[in-house]
Amino acid sequence: MASLSGLTFGKLDWIPKFVQSINKDNCLGCGRCFKVCGHKVLQLMALNEDGEFVDEDEDEIERKVMVVANQNNCIGCEACARICPKNCYTHAPLPA
Repeated sequence: MASLSGLTFGKLDWIPKFVQSINKDNCLGCGRCFKVCGHKVLQLMALNEDGEFVDEDEDEIERKVMVVANQNNCIGCEACARICPKNCYTHAPLPA
């Protein structure tokens, strides 16, 4: 399988890197990444004090964090990682 690559406006090589995971321990739940992603890749989820995901209507919500909800929608632009104040994102190119 050939690797996916392209060119920037300045004709430089560009290899897209797609979102793999978000470190929920570092995530602030600020939503900046959600706002810059126009492809519905991300979703804000509630965590309880044990670090487990729970429904938002439960009383045991400790905080909210961002999760990768639709990884297949990612276009590899890495805008989410560039705007994240806590460097929570892991990205990787498509496997060759």
